[in-house]
Amino acid sequence: MANLAAVKRAVSVEDLRRLARRRLPRVVFDYIDGGSGAEITMRENCRAFETVTLRARNAMANSPCNLRTTLLGAQLELPFLLAPVGSSRLFFPRGECVAAEQAGVAGTAYVLSTLSGCRLEEVKAAASGPIWYQLYLLGGRDAAEAAIGRARAAGYSALVVTIDTAVAGQRERDLHNGAHELVSGNLVQMLPFIPQVLARPRWLLDMMRDGGLMQFPNVVIPGEGPLPYEDVGAALERSTVSWDDMGWIRRLWGGPIVIKGVLSSEDARRAIDAGAEAIVVSNHGGRQLDGVAATLRALPEVVEAAAGDSEILLDGGIRRGSDVVKALCLGARAVLVGRAYAYGLGAGGGAGVARAIEILRSDIIRTLRLLGCHDVAKLDRSYLNL
Repeated sequence: MANLAAVKRAVSVEDLRRLARRRLPRVVFDYIDGGSGAEITMRENCRAFETVTLRARNAMANSPCNLRTTLLGAQLELPFLLAPVGSSRLFFPRGECVAAEQAGVAGTAYVLSTLSGCRLEEVKAAASGPIWYQLYLLGGRDAAEAAIGRARAAGYSALVVTIDTAVAGQRERDLHNGAHELVSGNLVQMLPFIPQVLARPRWLLDMMRDGGLMQFPNVVIPGEGPLPYEDVGAALERSTVSWDDMGWIRRLWGGPIVIKGVLSSEDARRAIDAGAEAIVVSNHGGRQLDGVAATLRALPEVVEAAAGDSEILLDGGIRRGSDVVKALCLGARAVLVGRAYAYGLGAGGGAGVARAIEILRSDIIRTLRLLGCHDVAKLDRSYLNL
């Protein structure tokens, strides 16, 4: 109860981050919080927003703000979606279902990761708003085809193909915290890292009540069953998506395709040529190749290259409503938020996700009013100092 009261009092995403750090074991919190390598790109994603300043138009009439936008033909009440975050069930029981439910309540979309601990059918049933399925080719083509078929049958409205995971990034916090050892099943390997888990007994009890260490029920390997949690790193190395795969993926899916992981004009045009109705400018939240450009800096190049042939979204570094506004000014139709709501989920489940959404929504409205623009559709570069 005390934690939920603190969640409701949170006034920023950073407040939710601190609460999540207090509730979760270090290995789980750092999975959310960390990036790859020296975490340069992860930090630059946030710093890029700090270096872009707003150009306000004052003494404007104070009218209601319109936050609605349209993506792939669906109207959203907010110009941000909840991004795919793998292993959300580790943060809170039935984590993916909880987050999808709150996205629907807020009138926005939820994107489910392939690396979900909940069945995609259960997540769809929990969601009252649009829901997209994010695809890795984990388990090989047969497993991917089965997941695509299930997502289509369940009523997912778009398929998000992630293209920046040729291998798993060097996530040093996970290595230091014994993430692999803790799920290895080898007691000798696990022992040095067990104290960090025992230090969070409420989280541990919640996880045990939720069924213990999960598998990935949406990655069903023929003849073997669901992918075990400990196999993820090795499986990623065998699941690289190439442009040649887009043809069969598109034919099998038969609906809108979103390509996630674009940072250059060259990849933007290739994505459009492959039939992408939408593109996500993304560096995986700084969790893959460290040292690539911050997404906000890559956004103008991708917008220019797309030339209106595809809807452009952005993720990475979104912590405040003003960050959302800056991305929209530079040409994004909407943004995806990942860590911002994952902190809320880790801090307090559905109440934490709802609070994260409300913090961002309120801050967008405040920013628009102070900026002198009351409709997100009217935002452009004239509202920025560039």
